[in-house]
Amino acid sequence: MPEEITKIASTEREARSFIRAAREGRKRIGLVPTMGALHEGHLSLVRAARRTCESVAVTIFVNPAQFGQTEDLSKYPRTIDEDLEALRDLGVDLIFLPSQDELYPNGFSTYVLPPAVADPFEGQFRPEHFRGVATIVLKLLNLLPADVAFFGQKDFQQFQVIRQMVKDLNVPVEIQACPIVREPDGLAMSSRNRYLTPDERERAVALSDALAEAKRCFDDGATSSSTLAEYMSEILRKAKITKIDYAEVADANTLQRIDQIDRPAVALIAAYVGRTRLIDNTLLAAE
Repeated sequence: MPEEITKIASTEREARSFIRAAREGRKRIGLVPTMGALHEGHLSLVRAARRTCESVAVTIFVNPAQFGQTEDLSKYPRTIDEDLEALRDLGVDLIFLPSQDELYPNGFSTYVLPPAVADPFEGQFRPEHFRGVATIVLKLLNLLPADVAFFGQKDFQQFQVIRQMVKDLNVPVEIQACPIVREPDGLAMSSRNRYLTPDERERAVALSDALAEAKRCFDDGATSSSTLAEYMSEILRKAKITKIDYAEVADANTLQRIDQIDRPAVALIAAYVGRTRLIDNTLLAAE
C-alpha cells in the first residue's frame, strides 16, 4: 500500500539519501515543492509527476523568507495531517518536511537575487517576495536534485522567475508548468480561499470571470492591452472588488507591460476580496 512505502524525511541527510537511492535505481525523479495546505491544484502537480517520473518527492515547508513585514506568517494555513494522508494516497515516494532551523540555521545570510522577470507586478507589491522564493527553490533543488520540478500556472510570475533562475544559474533540472485547477464556478484553487467568508467567496469568482472576458475579447480580435485591462477592472468593480493591485496584460515571457498583444501574452489579476489577496491569470496567446 502507498502508506507503507512513503518515506517522510526532515533532514538534509535523509533527503540526499533518497536521491542517491533513486539515482542508483536509474529512476527519473520528479519534485513538487509546496507550502502545504494542499488542495486539488497541488495534487494535480503530484499526479503530473507520478505520470512521468518513477520516483516522486514532495516538499512541505512554509517559507518565512517569502513573507513580507505586513504579511502574517503565523496565519498561513497548516494542515499537515490531511496533507500527509493525501500524499500517501497518491503514492508519493518521499515527503520532505524540514524544520525552519534545518533550512535557515542560525547565521544563515545568503539569498538569491531573483531575475528581472520578478520586478513588475508581484515584485512591486511584495518587494522581498521573490528573493525568498528564489532562495528556497534553489535550496530545495540542491537538496533534492530532481530531473523535473513541477509548478502551477496559477502562480505564473513565480513560474517564470524560477524558470529564468534555473536557466541563468545552469541548474540541471527541467521546470514544468501545470494548468490552473479551478472550482466548478471558475475560481482558481488556492490555499487562501479558506479565508473567504461565504459572501466573499461568491464575489471572488469575479477574478476568473474578468479573465474569461479578457480572453473572449482577445479571441474576438481585441489586441489593445488597455482595453482588456479596463474590461477586467470593470467586472471586478461590479463585484465590489475595489482594492486591485493590478489587472493588466503583459508579455508572457518577460512580464513587461505591452500596449498591443502582438506576441505570447498573459492577463494577470491581483486583488483583495475582503482582507484576502487573490491572484489569477490566463494566457492570451499560445507559448
